[in-house]
This record gives sequence, structure tokens and C-alpha cells, in this order.
Amino acid sequence: MTTTHPAGPQGADEDAILADITVMIAEVLEDDGLDGTEVGKHTRFGRDLEFESIDLVTLAGHLEARYGRDVNFAEFVSSMELDDIIELTVGRLVEYVSSCLKSAGAA
Repeated sequence: MTTTHPAGPQGADEDAILADITVMIAEVLEDDGLDGTEVGKHTRFGRDLEFESIDLVTLAGHLEARYGRDVNFAEFVSSMELDDIIELTVGRLVEYVSSCLKSAGAA
């Protein structure tokens, strides 16, 4: 993956980000037998995708490879309670990524 920012309003098109994250999720889950799982904004990482902590670490690596250090997944989840992390949705991550890219574009 290359480090580029999706086009769109202020460089952060949420549909493009969702598509990117869906591909990343498929790559993380390809060995877990969940590769056919439907992913949308309401999909939860813990309950729906059965992500474990190592899966989140792998996803963080994909995010950094795609978007660079503007998107810091570890920082994002560090402020959350365990229940919030378990209930984390793809849509919330998309919003976070979009926000980071908008902020980076304004800098």
C-alpha cells in the first residue's frame, strides 16, 4: 500500500476511506475464515468481525502504511474504555481517519 490521501472534500472522502478499510479488514481476516463477512459502517470489530488484539495491531499497521502517521490508531484507541473498543464500529474508525486527514490537510 502507498501513503496517499483519498480525494474528496478536504481530502477525506468517507466512502473512499470505507472502501480502503474494508480491504484492510479482508486482508487481516483472510486466514480466519471470515473473509466473506459483509463489512459496513455499523460493523463492529469485536462482535461482528471477531477481531482480537493482534488483529487490531495488524490493522493499525495497514492504516499507517496507507495514510501515514497522520492516522494514529494506537492514540485513537488509547482514550477508550475496553467496552468502547469491543463495540468499535467501522464507521467510527472511518470518521476518525477522515478527521485526521482533514486536520493534516489544514496544516
